[in-house]
Amino acid sequence: MRVLIVDDHPMVIAGCRGMLSGQSDIEVLEARDADAALEAHASAQPDVIVLDINLPGLSGFELLRRMLKRKPDTKAIVFTMNDDPVFAARSIEHGAKGYLAKNEDPAQFLKAVRMVAAGERYLSNQVAQKLAFFDQKHGANPLEGLNGRELEILRLLAEGKGMAEIAHIMRVSYKTVANSCSLLKRKLGARSRADLIRIAVENKLAKELV
Repeated sequence: MRVLIVDDHPMVIAGCRGMLSGQSDIEVLEARDADAALEAHASAQPDVIVLDINLPGLSGFELLRRMLKRKPDTKAIVFTMNDDPVFAARSIEHGAKGYLAKNEDPAQFLKAVRMVAAGERYLSNQVAQKLAFFDQKHGANPLEGLNGRELEILRLLAEGKGMAEIAHIMRVSYKTVANSCSLLKRKLGARSRADLIRIAVENKLAKELV
């Protein structure tokens, strides 16, 4: 079985290799960006892909979309720092067969890989429980829970506005916008302003609020 690890952090890839070491039937492949992942997906035809959501240049969700378009039976596990049910729901919607938080018990990693390889789905009990309660209350909208100011900032970011321009438009200080962006990154599991823009565009936020 070939397992492709897609992550831009060498230590994460090394950790994944370590968790799969000793499994004589598993060959580990790696890619540190979307281009390398797409090339490996086409040439090596891995049985399972383990990918991070936040990748340089291209979101993990867009990468998964492209892989599924090329090969609809692609089996992917989203492997992320964020155990928020919002992202678990989005991952499933985008076609992932599993969702695993990086802070979970390492023993669950091998279990997830083998379950997905066998055609099953994987969610940890903790994430599954959170997702069940989240669906009852909010549905699967990743922007649920954001306040009006945060949504407006996301909308303006998606339209290409800089933070100084957003502060002027909203008649607030630059520091207020910067602090709001920092909070948005934590809430949405984004690493950078570019990630926030991608999330806003993926959710068609500008179109919905204009």
